[in-house]
Amino acid sequence: MHELRIAEDLSEIVLEAATNEKLRKVTKVNITFGELVQIVPDIFETAFTESVRGTLAEGSKLDIEIVKVKMKCKNCDKEFRISGNIFACRYCGSTDLEIVNGKEIFIKSIEGE
Repeated sequence: MHELRIAEDLSEIVLEAATNEKLRKVTKVNITFGELVQIVPDIFETAFTESVRGTLAEGSKLDIEIVKVKMKCKNCDKEFRISGNIFACRYCGSTDLEIVNGKEIFIKSIEGE
């Protein structure tokens, strides 16, 4: 259950940013996860809620966006989205691939008053 550790780390970042911006209350946090991070949104939301309990982010709405995996073939240089769990270029069949999107974890924005 890596959601708890990620929630704790992200809640620290949210609280630090909110303090730096002199927010009295965080109302919404927009977070993006790559599909390969394999976050279960409901579990993450519960973990985040617990991580911010008793802070200025308590009760904030969480908006989670999941970014699909996008690969780039190192052989033919084409980009494509994977289908299922097939990690091979759909154009030339090579398995020499680079991940373009799908591993990211970041806070897109923090809203508050």
